[in-house]
Amino acid sequence: MPHYDLVIVGTGSGNSILGPDFAGKKTAIVEKGTFGGTCLNVGCIPTKMFVYAADVAYTPSHSAKYGVDEELKGVRWRDIRDRIFGRIDPIAAGGAEYRRSHEDNKDVDVYEGTARFTGHKELRVSFADGRPDEVLTADKFVLAAGGRPVIPDIPGLNDVEYYTSDTVMRLDELPERIVVLGGGYIAAEFAHVFASFGVHVTLVNRSGRLLRSEDDDVSARFTELASERFDVRLDRKTVRARKTGSGVALDLEGPQGAETVEADLLLIATGRRPNSDLLDVTATGVTTMDSGHVVVDDYQETVVEGIYALGDLSSPHELKHVANHEARVVQHNLVHPDDRITADHRFVPHAVFTHPQVASVGLTERKARDLGVSYVVSKQDYAGIAYGWAMEDTTGFAKLLADPATGKLLGAHIIGPQASSVIQPLIQAMSFGLDARSMARGQYWIHPAMPELVENALLNLPLD
Repeated sequence: MPHYDLVIVGTGSGNSILGPDFAGKKTAIVEKGTFGGTCLNVGCIPTKMFVYAADVAYTPSHSAKYGVDEELKGVRWRDIRDRIFGRIDPIAAGGAEYRRSHEDNKDVDVYEGTARFTGHKELRVSFADGRPDEVLTADKFVLAAGGRPVIPDIPGLNDVEYYTSDTVMRLDELPERIVVLGGGYIAAEFAHVFASFGVHVTLVNRSGRLLRSEDDDVSARFTELASERFDVRLDRKTVRARKTGSGVALDLEGPQGAETVEADLLLIATGRRPNSDLLDVTATGVTTMDSGHVVVDDYQETVVEGIYALGDLSSPHELKHVANHEARVVQHNLVHPDDRITADHRFVPHAVFTHPQVASVGLTERKARDLGVSYVVSKQDYAGIAYGWAMEDTTGFAKLLADPATGKLLGAHIIGPQASSVIQPLIQAMSFGLDARSMARGQYWIHPAMPELVENALLNLPLD
């Protein structure tokens, strides 16, 4: 039973913790899947590479309004796929090889197997090749084991072939028709990707709008635009999944009664869940929320001294930039146990890379009302700025919420071109406590660039 100074479970953001400060310490890394974690292999990076190709493919469909006549001649799916994974797979393999054999890692043991806690700070690792299990103990653990797709309990689903975001990007051929079950960011992004490549997309969602965790105005606008582009079925309960001669069918119940949608391929995009149950964290005394996320304090430490957790395993945000931030906090606290720092989750932004893009930080208007927070609101359409004229954008907007007493921003929500980039100065203002008036008037704004959307939204806030 080998004993370590530190054991890290998961090689996403957890893999970034080890560095020169850990030289001479006996450490182990445990990984059950592919090195690099969700973001590198099945999440942020490959999906956005697909999205970029989709954006290019989608351009001809709306270029005529600029006086440019162009058409999409075709999409070489395998070339798109292989360009993406031809870059990603070697990075994952190289990361594993670096940990296994590089001289910088002479104090690091790599266990490529499935881990479960079997007692207090006691971790059993099982190997797929039939080797005997090994039990590891350690003074300290970092749990960074990520999450996995949620598979809903639908009668018949186990009898049909379906895909998730973990598997759908490796398809050999594009289907003619795809049905996407879900209405969140994963569903929205893949709907854009496949529709841009010429696939008929049906979105089936149990609620009455898409991206319902966004601000209501943003969610409503996106639902409206998506309904013009995809076959969107809202307020639908999925009664049964079943095989057909050419693929799969979902029997639904909706506002108009029973109906059926058929497709060549079914994509389940109903969310993700943390892997705390697979890791059996309760066996070592670690506690979890009702959602399954591991409970941590401001230092990212669990209720068990010396066991830290980060990323999708413990963070309801489930965002790579949050996991990276938390990894830096954990790294510091492991190296400097007498001078620990806390994680900062005050202003966590996110973006949805669909079409149009969506980005958000801080309170939605609905949340502000629920909390009883005083606020004022402003909106600025892309159509009201010069670059918006250039783009002929008539649907995008920015919406800001601010404290009427201080002028400080409480929330920012953007739907439109490059929303994920345009929102960044608002994240910066919130993080550093800059009020709206100072931000708007205290700097130059390049004319006629897209950030004028932010400038005008700031100036539109009804502040004294």
